Amino acid sequence: MDNEMITTPETEEAVATAPTPAPVEEKKQYSSFRYALGAVLAFFGISTKTHRASKKRAKLVGDILTYVVLLFGAFLMVYPFWWMLAGSFASTSSASLNMEVQEMIWWPKTTTAGNGANLFFNYIETLTNGMNGANPMGVGSVLNEHMSYWRAVLNNLIYSIVPVVVGVITSASAAFAFAKIQWVGRNVVFFFLLAAIMVPGPAIMSTQYAMYSELGMTNNWSVMVVPGLFGSIMTAFFIRQFLFGMPTSIIEAAKIDGAGYFRIFCGFILPLAMPAIMAQGLLSFMGCWNNYMGSYIFIAGNSEWINLPHAMYLMNGVYEGENNLGPTIASSVLCILPVLILFGCFQKLIIGSLMLTGSKE
Repeated sequence: MDNEMITTPETEEAVATAPTPAPVEEKKQYSSFRYALGAVLAFFGISTKTHRASKKRAKLVGDILTYVVLLFGAFLMVYPFWWMLAGSFASTSSASLNMEVQEMIWWPKTTTAGNGANLFFNYIETLTNGMNGANPMGVGSVLNEHMSYWRAVLNNLIYSIVPVVVGVITSASAAFAFAKIQWVGRNVVFFFLLAAIMVPGPAIMSTQYAMYSELGMTNNWSVMVVPGLFGSIMTAFFIRQFLFGMPTSIIEAAKIDGAGYFRIFCGFILPLAMPAIMAQGLLSFMGCWNNYMGSYIFIAGNSEWINLPHAMYLMNGVYEGENNLGPTIASSVLCILPVLILFGCFQKLIIGSLMLTGSKE
């Protein structure tokens, strides 16, 4: 007797409500080329119909590409400095050797040591005879009878230290007045000062030259020192933003104790704002150290008060005529060396202070 399935109302209801199984999809067949292309894209973190990429692999590939781009950008920034450093050891006493330096990639074919001299011959030449144009053969034109490399360095130190120290303190006092002292028209005056930043410096240099000439300040040290004693609008702006992050209660407590604004500025503001002041001072020092245009326009080339970049330009004209660029390249290395050392030692201070200038009261 055949076994018959006994049906009940419950079983009939269960059969009626059971889900219908989905039809099995047939697996698509892709060409070998498309399948291989999908595998390559999945390796680089891109999902396709043929392959599903891993999120971790996608992040890894993205990080690798980012670092490749950053390393390439770093190479573009560092290579000119390396070329200049390598060129400072090259022997360039003739036109053919000078051409070798211009075609140099990593290291000069002929160095001063390979030419029978000391490896640091170009540096010695710069420090001893760089300002009077004496070439290795003993023949050269006089660049400036009043100058030497060390005199140019001394002028640069005077033009960089005195205006920076006094000017940064002046800018800090102005920033304190704009940030923490309530007076009528404070914001209006500050906006007018900021508007002056939009005027490019070269546009007013002719007017500055006429004014300084009438005051008898050209061709001497005063034209490079006195204007910087009055501070900088940009420096005052950054220090003002830093002071906005300081609590006003400190100033109010000092005023209750009877301290005046000068005492508050010297006793509280300067110590507390010292990171921002030092950072802006370092940036101002770099700008003053490399101020070629100021010396070139306001001081004559035969004056004893030209700064180091101006002296390097004049020295380049002498040595270029003698087909000997080695001392000029060496002088460029010596000129940027103090700035590189300062920035390398205080880069965290500079970057940190600039990040703190975004705070508001």
